[in-house]
Amino acid sequence: MSKILITGVAGFIGFHLAKRLSYTKDEIIGIDNLNSYYDLQLKHDRLKELDGDSFRFIKADITDVELMKSIFEEHKFTKVIHLAAQAGIRYSFKHPRTYVDVNIVGTFNIFELCQAHNIEHTLYASSSSVYGNNSSEILSADDKCESPINMYAASKKSNELMAHSYASLHNMKITGLRFFTVYGPWGRPDMAPMIFADAIDKDKTIRLFNHGDMYRDFTYIDDIIDGIFLVLTKESQGNYNIFNIGNSKPVCLKEFTQIMQDKFKKTANIEYLPMQKGEVYKTYADITQMQEIFSFRPKVEIETGIEKFIEWYKNYYEGTL
Repeated sequence: MSKILITGVAGFIGFHLAKRLSYTKDEIIGIDNLNSYYDLQLKHDRLKELDGDSFRFIKADITDVELMKSIFEEHKFTKVIHLAAQAGIRYSFKHPRTYVDVNIVGTFNIFELCQAHNIEHTLYASSSSVYGNNSSEILSADDKCESPINMYAASKKSNELMAHSYASLHNMKITGLRFFTVYGPWGRPDMAPMIFADAIDKDKTIRLFNHGDMYRDFTYIDDIIDGIFLVLTKESQGNYNIFNIGNSKPVCLKEFTQIMQDKFKKTANIEYLPMQKGEVYKTYADITQMQEIFSFRPKVEIETGIEKFIEWYKNYYEGTL
């Protein structure tokens, strides 16, 4: 049995991962600072869903060094899954320092503590944003990522560089996971699926940048959690690895919006706008390594995923959950 720390457990991915791991024999400790970047009620409701004998929540901020030291010393973790971060690309345009404080300094704190406490395996969240406007049609984990185009991406790239140095210097086993546009039930209110659903449901306007001609590798949350679980439970070679976890089937935002309209059975009000600075045109995950090493196969097609998401959205915001 392992004792696993999940940072950012009240977040979208952290919540779903803790829920999945609660069905194992492992003991799960989740931390989160419950910041107000988006709706706190959603975070609290996620945590209510996690109540159980195998899960314990601790309110903590990864930038609080002394508190984090005491948590590591008390609980003697065997594995750490570091998902806590300041999220959001557009938010980073006006609040760059937050990304340095949380994503860079906070992650440094986690790596330091994992090294000091001889953690068996440290997993951390990176992002498809690190690729920037990469000229490759399909984005491989082996591609160079030297030109991040916003502070969120830059902070995530810095995490990868730190992870590599810690793995090399201290013989630590560290794995980075580049997530590609995760969506599904309990999703983040600042991401396109929730913004679009809210707009269609409440007859508000959807803003589509680059006139909707942008592609995202939308990946359903269950597939993301399957990928993390495989990496957590199956060995890979070497101390340091980084993997893409995506659906590997990019969808045009125009098409994505149309599917949502079809599922809602409503027509959206759409405002088409030019490309916004700091945005990428297309994300498309090469998941060959995940397939070969872990037999990872995304299962949820976009129409099914959107349907499940909208079913949850209607139930949650009607107060029936």
